[in-house]
Amino acid sequence: MPMISRPSSRFAIALAALLAAAPARADIMDSISNGFGLFSGEKYKTELLPDIPAEDIYNQALAKLEAKDYETAAKKFGELEKQYPFSHWARKGLLMQTFAQYSKPSYDDAVASAQRYIGLYPTSPETPYMYYLAGMSYYNQVPGVMQDQETAQKALVIFNQLVEKFPKSEYVADVKYKIQVARDQLAAKDMSVGRFYLTRKNYPAAVNRFHDVLAKYQTTRHAEEALYRLTEAYFAMGIVNEAQTAAAILGHNFPDSQWYKDAHELLATGGVAPQEHQGSWLSKIGKTLGAS
Repeated sequence: MPMISRPSSRFAIALAALLAAAPARADIMDSISNGFGLFSGEKYKTELLPDIPAEDIYNQALAKLEAKDYETAAKKFGELEKQYPFSHWARKGLLMQTFAQYSKPSYDDAVASAQRYIGLYPTSPETPYMYYLAGMSYYNQVPGVMQDQETAQKALVIFNQLVEKFPKSEYVADVKYKIQVARDQLAAKDMSVGRFYLTRKNYPAAVNRFHDVLAKYQTTRHAEEALYRLTEAYFAMGIVNEAQTAAAILGHNFPDSQWYKDAHELLATGGVAPQEHQGSWLSKIGKTLGAS
């Protein structure tokens, strides 16, 4: 409660003179009676919040969570940090608030809460779980291949952080699988855009997309087709040595692939065969290619 100081003697004399010179006004007297000076135009209302034990708030929030009232549960858990800051209840509340938001689902809120937890409690035993929930919040929003893949990219970043920072975490096995799924999704997006450029005969743009697939997502199932499409694009541009190299690397890594047979036939129409040229950028990438 704010302390209300007594009026100074000078203030009291001035107030007495004013009251003597004119009839007392009801609003002035009301102001004085409520502990405020002459020039205050508002009344101060003190509101005392009930002192609810942290454990009670936590249990109330748990009850809402069990009832699947995730929004109310998240708000209740959030009260712990407000009323008991810097306590273990605040940490537990933020943890459970994140879980409630994820369960609702309110993914943007869950990501924000998880990142806040990670920042406040980087060495907590539950921190790997916060990385997992943040990553899953993005992963669950990954759209179809033809749409923007920003959420897949964000999920990939967080999952990689989890694996790097907590390699022995119980979530790593599941996360590694989801990393491969996200990488495959991103590769599929680049492939779809590259094919579009091929149909429009914009071969340089197509090459850039297929290059990205091999440079970033070479262990995905799209590597075979990317090599064939590079053969196709380079051959159409008349850059035969690069087309031959792409086909040769395709045959080396995937000798039984239908894509390799198609590449071989395509080159044959120009009187050439697959052949690796060591100066090609493809020759460097080809040494690390392989199916996942």
